Amino acid sequence: MDAFTAGLLQRIKTTESDLSRARDEGDDFLVEVEQGELDDLRRLAAEHGVEVSTSRA
Repeated sequence: MDAFTAGLLQRIKTTESDLSRARDEGDDFLVEVEQGELDDLRRLAAEHGVEVSTSRA
């Protein structure tokens, strides 16, 4: 796995965790921010052929 792929997958994992925490805390604004970030990261992964497993979000 190259550095780009590893970094992207780590960012997705971190963002999923942050999104889950925001949901648990009831922070609607942060949920929107994190969901937007996650959507962007998943789009980037798809554009570069990086397979991402969907877990929580």
